[in-house]
Amino acid sequence: MQQKLEMGQMVDEKKKWTITFARELKKEGIIAAPMVAVTALQYLLQLVSMIMVGHLDQLSLSSVAIAISLTNVTGFSLLSGLAGGLETLCGQAFGAEQYQKLGTYTCTAMISLLLVCPPVCLLWIFMDKLLPLVGQDPLISLQACKYSMWLIPALFGASILKPLTRYSQSQSLIFPMLVCSFAILLFHISASWALVYKLEFGSKGSAIAFSLSTWLYVVMLGSYAMYSSVFEKTRIRISKDSILHVGEFFCLAIPSAVMVCLKWWSCELLILLSGLLPNPKLETSVLSICLTISTLHFTLSYGFGAAASTRVSNELGAGNPQAARVAVQAAVFLSVTEALIVSTTLFCCRYVLGSAFSSETQVADYVAVMTPLICLSVFMDSLQAVLSARGSGWQHLGAYVNLGAFYLVGLPVAMVLGFPVHLRGKGLWIGIVVGSAVQSTLLGCITCFTNWTKQAKLARDRIFAERSSSTGGGAM
Repeated sequence: MQQKLEMGQMVDEKKKWTITFARELKKEGIIAAPMVAVTALQYLLQLVSMIMVGHLDQLSLSSVAIAISLTNVTGFSLLSGLAGGLETLCGQAFGAEQYQKLGTYTCTAMISLLLVCPPVCLLWIFMDKLLPLVGQDPLISLQACKYSMWLIPALFGASILKPLTRYSQSQSLIFPMLVCSFAILLFHISASWALVYKLEFGSKGSAIAFSLSTWLYVVMLGSYAMYSSVFEKTRIRISKDSILHVGEFFCLAIPSAVMVCLKWWSCELLILLSGLLPNPKLETSVLSICLTISTLHFTLSYGFGAAASTRVSNELGAGNPQAARVAVQAAVFLSVTEALIVSTTLFCCRYVLGSAFSSETQVADYVAVMTPLICLSVFMDSLQAVLSARGSGWQHLGAYVNLGAFYLVGLPVAMVLGFPVHLRGKGLWIGIVVGSAVQSTLLGCITCFTNWTKQAKLARDRIFAERSSSTGGGAM
C-alpha cells in the first residue's frame, strides 16, 4: 500500500512538473519571439548602412566595414555588455515587487554608461593614427576615422537606449520595443538613402543617419517609458539614489561587459589572423561570411537568452528558486530546439549558402566546407546564450569562463591548427568551435551545480537589505 502511495506521489509530482514546465515554455516564448524580432531589426540598421555605402566605391565600403567593426568592438559592444548588469538588478527588483527601484537602477545605468563614452570617443577620434600602426592602409584609416567620428552621437544615444531596452525587457514589455524598432528601421532606410545619395554626403551620410536613428529611437522609447500607464509603477526618475548606486551597478556591469566582449573580441581576432594566412583575400572573405552567418543567428539566440534572463531574475527576486530552475530548463529546451532547426537548415543549404554572399565559385565551395563547423558554432552559441543566465547575478563567473574558454583554449588551438597544422581558415574556426564547446560545458556545469535557493536569498538580500540601509540613512 505504501509503495503504491509513493508511486502515486511520484506520478503527481511528474504531472505537476510537466504542467509547470509547459507554462514556463509559454511565458518564455512570449518574451523570446518579439525579442528575436527586435534584435534582428536593430542588427539590420548596421546592415542597411553597409549596403548603402557598398554602392559608392571600394574605398568607402572597406573603410566603413573597418569602422563598423572597430566601433562595435570598442564602443557599442562595451555598452551592451555593461547594460547587462541591469538585467540582474531590474529583473530581480521587478520580481521582488520593488517597482520604484527599476526606475532608479535604469537611471543609474544611463549615468554610468555616459561616463564610459568620453574615453571611447578619444579612441575613435585618433583612429586614423592608430590603424596604420597595425598595418592598415593610411587612406582607409582616415576614412574609417571620419566615419567613426560621425558615430559619436550614436554612442551617447546608445548609452541611454541600451538601459531603456533592458528596463522594458525586465518587465516583459517587449511590444513597445518591437514597434519602435520597426519604425526606426524604416526611418533609417529613408534617411540613409537621402543623405548618402540625394544630399551626396557619401559614407559619412550613412553614419549621420545611424546617429539620427539612434536618437530617434531614444526619444520614442523614452517618451513611451515616461508617459505610458504601463510603466506607471516603475517610472524612471532622476534622484540622489541614482548616483549612489553607480558603484553597485559597475560591480555587476563590468563582469557582464567582460563576458560579452571577450567572446566578441576573439571572433574579431580570428578575422585579423586570417589576414596572415596564404591567400588572405580568400581566407578573410570566407571567415567574414562565417562570422556574418554566426552574427545573424545571434539575433535568435539573444532573444532566447533575454527571455531566460528575464524569467530567472524575476523568479529569483520573487524568492521562487524552484521556478527559477524550471525557467532555466525551459530556456535550454527552447534553445536546443532552435539550434537543431537552424543547424539542420544550414547544413542542408550548405552548397548554396556561399552563393548568397559571393558569386565566386572558390568562395562558395569553401563556405560549403565550413558549414558543418558553422552548425556546431550555432549549437554552442544557442546554449551559451541561455546558460549565461545574466539575470542570476553571477556574470563574474561567465567572465572567467569566457577568458579561459577562448583565450586559454580556443585561440591557441586556432593558431596551432591554422598555421603549423596548415588547416588555414578551417583550423582557425575549429579553434573557436573548441572554445565555444568549453564555454558551454563550463556554463552548463555551473548551472547544474547552482544552489538556486541560495541565489534567491542573495537576490532578496540585495534588494531588501539595500532598501533598509537607504531608509535608515534617509536617502529614500
